[in-house]
Amino acid sequence: MIWLIGCKGMLGTEIARQLSENKIEFVGTDIDVDITNPQALADFAKGKVISYIINCSAYTAVDKAESDSDFVKKLNEDGPRNIANLANQIHAKMIHISTDYVFDGTGSSPYTEDIPIAPIGVYGKTKAAGEAAVKQNLKEYYIIRTAWLYGWSGKNFVYTMIKAMNTHESVKVVNDQKGSPTFAGDLAGVILKIINKNDVPYGTYHCTDLGEITWWDFTNEIKKQGIETGLITNKDCVVNPCTTDEYPTPAKRPAYSVLCKDKIQKALKITLPDWKQSLKVFIDSEMFDKERIQ
Repeated sequence: MIWLIGCKGMLGTEIARQLSENKIEFVGTDIDVDITNPQALADFAKGKVISYIINCSAYTAVDKAESDSDFVKKLNEDGPRNIANLANQIHAKMIHISTDYVFDGTGSSPYTEDIPIAPIGVYGKTKAAGEAAVKQNLKEYYIIRTAWLYGWSGKNFVYTMIKAMNTHESVKVVNDQKGSPTFAGDLAGVILKIINKNDVPYGTYHCTDLGEITWWDFTNEIKKQGIETGLITNKDCVVNPCTTDEYPTPAKRPAYSVLCKDKIQKALKITLPDWKQSLKVFIDSEMFDKERIQ
């Protein structure tokens, strides 16, 4: 049995859908089982034969994290440590989701898994500490770093920008931060492949869709595909580029956060999809939640 923690989040919802679709036995928990409480985790696991624990739970509000550091630490560092400890006790493997924010963004070529991390904000620092906690307490683990995640469930950049373009004459989007979008459906599929293959070497992996773009590039493609599908009715909305300095936020963003995907593609013998291709899958799907763009 697989235990999916954080089953109601954007990624967790998609993993649950794919597990169900593939008839893989799993149990999902969210805030009903407190990951900051080791006893709560142990009580839930009691009597269950669990082979994998997938941890999708995290504090992901990057800006709010700057003023909520104690709680962020509990969720992003203490929680993974507790889960890893339990996984070790019950002989389960752990798949833990991490982030590009463990890097400082000063690089200029895709980050490989062996490049030293250097987080710059509360969110990134606590996610880095969470990775370390997993490594220190468990041998059979997969840490999967991803970035720019969007999916059918929950708020995300694609829904936000479609709504904004339909309701404004212009939008201003950062054009000096580079990264790679990740469709939750693709990441969930990779996680299922790791589980099904069952012989992937343990360790840290990077997984995003392929491509290297800015948020401004992303928005322009969202506009193009949105108009083609009729989701964007305000075709004249102008997408203006701006600098990070023009759009200040409490938390500093990595200027460059492209992750190298060679290791995961080689381990699974796959080619990850191009980001434009995955955006089309997302937008064209019946699961696209049109209520979120109203």
